[in-house]
Amino acid sequence: MSLVVAIQMDPIENIDIDADSTFALALEAQSRGHALYYYLPRDLSFRHGRVVARARPLTVRRKKGDHHTSGAPEVIDLALTDVVLMRQDPPFDMSYITATHFLESIHPDTLVVNDPAAVRNAPEKIFITRFKELMPETLISSNRAEIEAFRAEHRDIILKPLYGNGGAGVFHVRPGDENFNALLEMFTEFYKEPLVVQRYLPEIRQGDKRIILVDGQPAGALNRVPAQGEARSNLHVGGAAEAVALTRRDREICEAIGPALSRRGLIFAGIDVIGDYITEINVTSPTGIQEIDRFNGTNIAGMIWDAIEARRAGSA
Repeated sequence: MSLVVAIQMDPIENIDIDADSTFALALEAQSRGHALYYYLPRDLSFRHGRVVARARPLTVRRKKGDHHTSGAPEVIDLALTDVVLMRQDPPFDMSYITATHFLESIHPDTLVVNDPAAVRNAPEKIFITRFKELMPETLISSNRAEIEAFRAEHRDIILKPLYGNGGAGVFHVRPGDENFNALLEMFTEFYKEPLVVQRYLPEIRQGDKRIILVDGQPAGALNRVPAQGEARSNLHVGGAAEAVALTRRDREICEAIGPALSRRGLIFAGIDVIGDYITEINVTSPTGIQEIDRFNGTNIAGMIWDAIEARRAGSA
């Protein structure tokens, strides 16, 4: 099966080829004989009822400093491609939502991964609320009295923006922290959306587990341990990656949410687990597959493409 694949992503010249999941997906697709095109989100347009992109033919290789060759830009009708990978990083803002509406109009005849309507309806910190029995005590609110009451009950809390990503704007507020009022003022000034307030999980000191699910099935995991003096475990803010095996509880969580992911066409998802609780379900642009592959000797990009090709074959 030879497919025409368009990848909607951030500038390819800026990626870290040893960590970027989109690069791994592109490399795997190329190895299978699929033709690649690449375009930036701003190059996506709706024109006379067609969804088009000013895209470049793409060749990739695992060579630092020379990891891609892009051809001359050409306008392609995305309805005439076989697969679109929607892989630009958040923020999950109105521009991102607009792109999901455009791509929804060509899906599933052109298979968009992940399903754009499902992505739009499953923002990371809201979709998780469908599985409240698996998550720590959580409040999503703009109401100061509600936030203060939640803090009075749980005392040790995490504050974070509802549509944030990559650990940006995540604060650990300890009992008696005098910055609490200032943080609420800052969030109110910079964010129009409600805040997410969660009970602090001290198990974070042992790590925040990223588990990758492919079409609803667990494909591997890594543990991200926060640096000393840091509440966030994200690798790009100093978290250390460690090999980790899935526990019985991890598998229970995957079994509970996996069917919902697969049913919605969320083929490539990453969940974050601290202790016994899931804290986020990442469906916009999950990462971590290269790190997991190095620990486990797996090929998660290959698993993802197996799932994509199976769906394409099933719809043919």
